[in-house]
Amino acid sequence: AVVSTQSTGMHMGYNDERRFPDFSYICSPGGATDVIDCLIISHFHLDHCGSLPFFTEKFGYNGPLIMTAPTRAIAPLLLEDYRKISVDRYGETGFFSTQQIKTCIKKVRTIRVHETIQITPEISVKCYYAGHVLGAGMFLVKVGHQSVLYTGDYNMTPDRHLGCAWVDRCCPDVLITESTYATTIRDSKRCRERDFLKKVYNVVEKGGKVLIPVFALGRAQELCILIEEFWDRMTLNVPVYFCHGLTEKATNYYKLFITWTNEKIKSTFVKRNMFDFKHISVFERSYVNNPGPMVVFATPGMLHSGMSLNIFKAWCHDANNMVIMPGYCVSGTVGHKLLNGTRKLETDKGSVVVNMAVEYLSFSAHADAKGILQLIKNCQPKNVVLVHGEDKKMDFLIDKIDDQFGIPSFKPANGEQISIPCEPHIVGSITKETFKTVRTNGNHFDGMLVKGEEQLSLLSAEEARVKLGLKPVSINLNYKLAMNLDITPTVILERLHTQLSSIISDQKLGPFKRQLDGTLNLNSVHITCKKEEAGGSVVHVLWAVEDDMVGRTVSDILEECGEGLIVN
Repeated sequence: AVVSTQSTGMHMGYNDERRFPDFSYICSPGGATDVIDCLIISHFHLDHCGSLPFFTEKFGYNGPLIMTAPTRAIAPLLLEDYRKISVDRYGETGFFSTQQIKTCIKKVRTIRVHETIQITPEISVKCYYAGHVLGAGMFLVKVGHQSVLYTGDYNMTPDRHLGCAWVDRCCPDVLITESTYATTIRDSKRCRERDFLKKVYNVVEKGGKVLIPVFALGRAQELCILIEEFWDRMTLNVPVYFCHGLTEKATNYYKLFITWTNEKIKSTFVKRNMFDFKHISVFERSYVNNPGPMVVFATPGMLHSGMSLNIFKAWCHDANNMVIMPGYCVSGTVGHKLLNGTRKLETDKGSVVVNMAVEYLSFSAHADAKGILQLIKNCQPKNVVLVHGEDKKMDFLIDKIDDQFGIPSFKPANGEQISIPCEPHIVGSITKETFKTVRTNGNHFDGMLVKGEEQLSLLSAEEARVKLGLKPVSINLNYKLAMNLDITPTVILERLHTQLSSIISDQKLGPFKRQLDGTLNLNSVHITCKKEEAGGSVVHVLWAVEDDMVGRTVSDILEECGEGLIVN
């Protein structure tokens, strides 16, 4: 069984066919539905769902499609916005259509936090709260008695509008976790917020403009709340703008999915909607060249296209302006290039020289290294697979995981297949009588595992014989020792009885009984002695397999001591 969870995103750094995954890795000639039992979308960000309509409508996947209700509501809006920019504005071809987005979303089955959905008799999916953005989930997938916890993107630190990720001690065989900030341990959130507000204030006080690239939902709302409270406290009149439409949509979604926000939002929502901003208004394209200071939140967050890139190109020449990157930027995007020191960029309108200040303040809703290690501690997996990160940073985190937990960790490259051994789980029934025997014998039991029509059964030998209709078979073992002694067999048995009774009783195996004919007995163990015609005598030990411990003990003593046991 194959469950695909992060194969339907898009690479934010490319605007050609490389933006979508190579689906040939996970598909057979018969199509994707023949191989993939279930498709799970962790949240609405385009790097996780940007190629979903392409995969379902163009590539033909028609199996179960699962996501949370907020993700189902928001994802089609972002997909349509992405389609408009790519097709209507830039004239790209081979793209999915508006109708294909709608058809794709109609196939979605929603899942609630802590709900378990049975996909097939063997496969189940359970959702956990992931923080990160509204509606983000982590998913525990069980296939038979083996399990995989896939995190998607998550945040182990609560913020101003969302709670922190949470998972119980589910002990999955494999944890697949993002590693975006594998080497980062963030400083105090209060310090970052103070630094952010100070930088914004210093620029606008001098008449400059501040561009804050954000994604439509998530960090945008977090920073808007922060700016709103600061503007209120400082009684500032500098205009603050948000891209058209997103503020209204965000307010509606947070009203609709209030249960996905943190406790503070829930408790104050009836009295005051924290997303009804009085200092933040809708941005119009004509405002780009307005004189004077302003602050603009614009999408997308990595400056790879759209309004944020257009505003950046208009403002980047002025040294009085500033762009603040509040989150992670994928390699290849304009944002990534700026953060790595590039100050001359090639755009569709030629080269631009960047004179504006570039700042990076991590308000990302991804878990840092400390958060990733905390999640591992919480869920206690048997193996860890790192994805959604950079190679060298993953190496650092793998060493940390090994030092702290001693858990095998992997970082497979695209297209690489890894094999992770898992302990088999065998579940069967046991009768009450047999269970009592197991407990009496210190959890040790010799029996048979019998496969029936529906389940396995652990049975004693007698129970198995009756259930299977077998005839009883007795297995006896024997041992012979020749003794070249000039004494009668009766005397030999008398002396053996004396010696063995002492040794056997010390080992708590029980005393031998001497019979009228001189033979020695202990349960099924029989010791006899006969005179040989050629001279001497032969001691013969015979026992049934159920008394193998006593029989072997006696034979070992005779083998080791021999005639010395009788003579002494």
